[in-house]
Amino acid sequence: MHILLKSKEDKNECYNNISHRFYSQQRNLKTGKTKENYKNSLTPEQYRITREGGTEAPFTGQYCTLFELGSYLCICCGTPLFNSEAKYDSGSGWPDFHETIIEGVIKYEDDFSSGLKQTEVKCSTCDAHLGHVFDDGPPPDFKRY
Repeated sequence: MHILLKSKEDKNECYNNISHRFYSQQRNLKTGKTKENYKNSLTPEQYRITREGGTEAPFTGQYCTLFELGSYLCICCGTPLFNSEAKYDSGSGWPDFHETIIEGVIKYEDDFSSGLKQTEVKCSTCDAHLGHVFDDGPPPDFKRY
């Protein structure tokens, strides 16, 4: 999963803008960006993962072991997705979160690409692939994003 971390100083501004951004984005779910826009603004690896549904190798991502305060944003559109208070280390090799920053910022799709049914997680605003959700997280919901 590729995400950007907003600094601690920007955390309050991010929270203050979430409701406004979320509701305005619900009216316009697509960013209007083209394939070329994404290719020009993302690295080839970021594009492969977020736009083509790829997976980075475990234990290699820069956010896997990062536990600083802040908000994690979609790398494609800037939508706040998770906050650092929901981050934990499951030992999976990817950043793990037990809940989203606000309900509705991600969407779920059935994914059979591995031969098994998994639930893919995507940004609701721009459809960026964020990974998968699993039912082996912490209580009370047991979700691991």
